[in-house]
Amino acid sequence: MSTTRTRLNAASTRTTACRAGLIGRGIQQSKSPAMHRSEAAAQGFELIYELLDLDQRGLENEALPQLLDEAEARGFAGLNITYPCKQAVIPLLQELSEEAHAVGAVNTIQFRDGRRIGYNTDASGFEESFRRGMPGAPFASVVQVGGGGAGAATAFAFLRLGTRRLSLIDIDPGRAQALAEILERHFTNCEIRVGPDLQQALSEADGVLNATPVGMAKHPGCVVPEQLLRPSLWVADIVYFPIETQLLRAARAMGCRTLDGGGMAIFQAARAFEIFTGRTADSERMRLQFLSIAGD
Repeated sequence: MSTTRTRLNAASTRTTACRAGLIGRGIQQSKSPAMHRSEAAAQGFELIYELLDLDQRGLENEALPQLLDEAEARGFAGLNITYPCKQAVIPLLQELSEEAHAVGAVNTIQFRDGRRIGYNTDASGFEESFRRGMPGAPFASVVQVGGGGAGAATAFAFLRLGTRRLSLIDIDPGRAQALAEILERHFTNCEIRVGPDLQQALSEADGVLNATPVGMAKHPGCVVPEQLLRPSLWVADIVYFPIETQLLRAARAMGCRTLDGGGMAIFQAARAFEIFTGRTADSERMRLQFLSIAGD
């Protein structure tokens, strides 16, 4: 599969509405529609953003090819892709950006000239969120729970930021091992552990990230037992609906520094907006829009 760099024209103009959407499972609380629509309106054009929810439509994951066909046939400029489709979508695409190819997961698709081009805006989105939300926090040793599509992006981001030891824990050890092998090809001087004991891994870590859907309204729970938390441990979550997960609530009560999934959602959306529309997004304006609706 070939790779491609994004080719954007920030000065482009649009006279008709741009259409985009999100494919995933249990996504009715997503803030992506509001962020994309409001940013387009601020720039003087209409963007129609639809939720193609597998749950709402009563579809199995195997329906993903049909949903892509539907969106393409209806003239969508592109799609966002979320759980559980970020890796499954790759064989359905003709091209991947360099970052998507490296990460092994796609969260944004552009339909262009009869081709489907996959991008990953999660990794850069998480990096920016972590820089802004955890200034000065140590991250040499990180525990990450979850090795799926989102976890692939956040693991890549941590190692690119400078994490030296990354412990990957997943309910599917094979998935964690596969991710570790991908990461080891790009970060040869880092230690990547697969499936260590959570308690031992946390005792040696600067922080822990939940990169699973656990904590979402549809997937309640907490991936880290509260008794394993300590005030010196920072705790981050990729979940943003709800914005305060059970994990973050327990971590704050323990005195931990915390980072919710809102920042990652905002910054990946800004990049996706640029891919869909060819226009530069105002990430600060999108952040303010997100904050205004985060509790909805």
